[in-house]
Amino acid sequence: MNKNLGFLGFGTLFGFVLSRTGASDYDLIVGMFIGYDYTLVGVIGTAIITGAIGMRILNKFKHPVKNGEPLKVKAKELSRWSILGAGIFGLGWGITGACPGTVLAQLGEGKIYGFFSFIGMIFGTYLYARLKEKYPLL
Repeated sequence: MNKNLGFLGFGTLFGFVLSRTGASDYDLIVGMFIGYDYTLVGVIGTAIITGAIGMRILNKFKHPVKNGEPLKVKAKELSRWSILGAGIFGLGWGITGACPGTVLAQLGEGKIYGFFSFIGMIFGTYLYARLKEKYPLL
């Protein structure tokens, strides 16, 4: 099977699951952030647990995942820039009701606010790349 078709299939399945669980629903996202609906906390927790188990299995069987190398997870250094970035990400997620995964599900569902979130993500990525060129310590 073509590797790209596999990625397309898993991406489509991921978007479907996001849509079905309500992870692309603005009201559910806002409900999570203001503390009256914890449905998405369960969805996110399940994803974290599933990912952790999958990584443990890959490590146990020494399955190569990239260029024949075993899976390695290195802690990223915490800096003021990563804290600032996390704050901007969280603020954007809370205001728009979208993160990179859910915005694509919103677009697939035809939600117009997903389009504006997507444009904002593209602009933010572009802006970061330009600033990174000028200020390499970011």
